[in-house]
Amino acid sequence: MTSHEDEYLLYQVASLYYEQNRTQEQIGAELHFTRWKVGRLLSEARDAGIVRIEVVHPKARMRDLEERLRDVFGLRDAVVVAADQSDDERLRARVAEAGAEYLARLQPAPRQLGVSWGRTLDLLAARLQHGWADGVHVVQINGGLSRSRTPTSAQDMAGRIAHLARGTLSVLPVPSIVEKEATRRLLEEDSAVVDVLTQAASADTVLFSPGGIGADSVLVGSGYLTADDLAGLAAAGAVGDVAGRFIDARGAIVDPSLDDRTLGLPLDHLRSAAVSVAVVSGTAKHAVCAAVVSSGLCNTLVTDHHTATRLLDTAAADRR
Repeated sequence: MTSHEDEYLLYQVASLYYEQNRTQEQIGAELHFTRWKVGRLLSEARDAGIVRIEVVHPKARMRDLEERLRDVFGLRDAVVVAADQSDDERLRARVAEAGAEYLARLQPAPRQLGVSWGRTLDLLAARLQHGWADGVHVVQINGGLSRSRTPTSAQDMAGRIAHLARGTLSVLPVPSIVEKEATRRLLEEDSAVVDVLTQAASADTVLFSPGGIGADSVLVGSGYLTADDLAGLAAAGAVGDVAGRFIDARGAIVDPSLDDRTLGLPLDHLRSAAVSVAVVSGTAKHAVCAAVVSSGLCNTLVTDHHTATRLLDTAAADRR
């Protein structure tokens, strides 16, 4: 065989073993090699640099990527963790843990913390330690009453964050999305709602997790939208949502009529907050993460190294 053919064979065997999870016996049967020869080819693939095995500490941070994100996007701060991209749930849990650690270390500590809701922030709240801060006032920044079977989950999450900080809580007692704009206007005239939204607007720190545009969106799971609704939003250019408001790749509202039925803090308040922290992970959220970062909806990003690399590669391509 030629050198090129040798290299391709090493690549083929390595791909079958490491990427397709085939056993050495299965590879040998397919390629008509002995199990011993397959093992030798795998060893040669490692020696040739075709296979690189990396052992990553579960809490390792990628400082070089963090610095590049700060420089390229003008971020206040960035946290990038190494994580297994093949398991979305483990990836989300690891990034949520990093978000909890970051929030607990944040200096100065938040005095008034605005929070959104969703699966990632649920995990983040569950990983905060008792006494992570002292006397923080937590306020919901968007409606959280759900049409699903767990109507208090958003409030429970915010309450846990406040409780663990020996703080207080202001709940926004309204749905995320209502059926009519007139209903939203009536709710926003209620003095209790006005008070909470005023507090949210003055939060020194805002914590949120952008949502993707797939059918597993928390807004579908909560009963606000259907999978068909999301498909229509995607066709109109939506890449995901921030606090229930759907945005395009430039960070602009996609569907004004839907936005007029959405209760919560307008997105410009996220852009103007002293600290606006987005916690996001996974391939399905690459597009919405890029929109959030490039449009200034966050000034602090907590994410995984695959998402960080994708952001930087896209930014470099756009500059060409």
